Amino acid sequence: MTNDKGQRVIGLISGTSVDGIDAALVDISGQDLEIEVKLIAQATYPYSEDLRSRILAVAGGEAISLAEMAALDDEIAIAFAQAAQTIQQNHSPADLIGSHGQTVFHRPPNAPDTALNLGYTLQLGRGDAIASLTQIPTVANFRVADIAAGGHGAPLVSRIDAALCSHPTRTRCLQNLGGIGNVTYLPPKDKPHWVEHILGWDTGPGNMLIDLAVAQLTQGQQTYDDGGRWAAQGQPCETLVKQWLTQDFFQQPPPKSTGREDFGQAYLDRCWQDAQSYQLSPADWLATLTEFTAASVAHSYRTFLPHLPDEILIGGGGSLNLYLLQRLQALLPAAQVITTDEAGLNAEAKEAIAFAVLAYWYLDGTTPGNLPQVTGAKSPMRLGQLF
Repeated sequence: MTNDKGQRVIGLISGTSVDGIDAALVDISGQDLEIEVKLIAQATYPYSEDLRSRILAVAGGEAISLAEMAALDDEIAIAFAQAAQTIQQNHSPADLIGSHGQTVFHRPPNAPDTALNLGYTLQLGRGDAIASLTQIPTVANFRVADIAAGGHGAPLVSRIDAALCSHPTRTRCLQNLGGIGNVTYLPPKDKPHWVEHILGWDTGPGNMLIDLAVAQLTQGQQTYDDGGRWAAQGQPCETLVKQWLTQDFFQQPPPKSTGREDFGQAYLDRCWQDAQSYQLSPADWLATLTEFTAASVAHSYRTFLPHLPDEILIGGGGSLNLYLLQRLQALLPAAQVITTDEAGLNAEAKEAIAFAVLAYWYLDGTTPGNLPQVTGAKSPMRLGQLF
């Protein structure tokens, strides 16, 4: 099946922050990396408080029965289907849905070159139910084919970043800051065999630690530091930041991936224990976590990139944290730190757009969705399952 005439596609994802379902309605035309994407509508649909709390509990390791897991899977699918139906209102209907679902567990492979140590990932929100409820063909389960080929199943956005954000002459890093951070390194398109030189990996925490800390400090009244204004009033503890950067994940060479299992509530609790001897104010505590997030990105670039980029394009919810962007700019002064909005790609819709593109590529039948040098898979893979 080819997409020569283009498709209207809905992309759906809820990230590791579990803020809600990001939906994007887009028109896509072209083939492979030579595609054009036009954003028609974008919105975030929050989960109910009850559903969000149950997702966070399961993702945090709480034990539930299989019956409870099945019910949670159904409820997430219903919420995703409702998001797909709502985003289409007042627009021509979509031809296709690409749904990432909600990650509740992610385990990277221990040894990607052996079949005995495959990774594992679980996204809830059944693609079959979404297709049935919306009556729109739905592509889901994007990560499993890469994992079956020995990869991490993450990050999957790098090939989309290459298609939508490469520059003819400038080196760019696309830095997503959702709950977890990930980077795509894009060499200039005029460089021979430029696609083979694309790199990418998970950099560590994005907004996750900051959001969890804000929720704790406000007894759940706030779930994020609006614009980074609270953290900007504090002073980061550089000693703690340096201590946290010595942990194994930050020294591990790519390909690598991470999630709430590594940087969730239990990790924040350990960081809080580390901070007790420093008498930090709430603003100092948030400033320290924000600095750690920025420093983990800068450390990752300086350690694993062939050279620093000309531009760093920030996407995801972290693009709204102006203090975090200022700290990134200060730590990487040779690069220009901007949002993907400034490069023509909606920063808040970027991840949802990515899964719309992956669904579009799936229907093409010949276009792979992964980059093996990024995920660690043995080969390029067609990603997703069609319902």
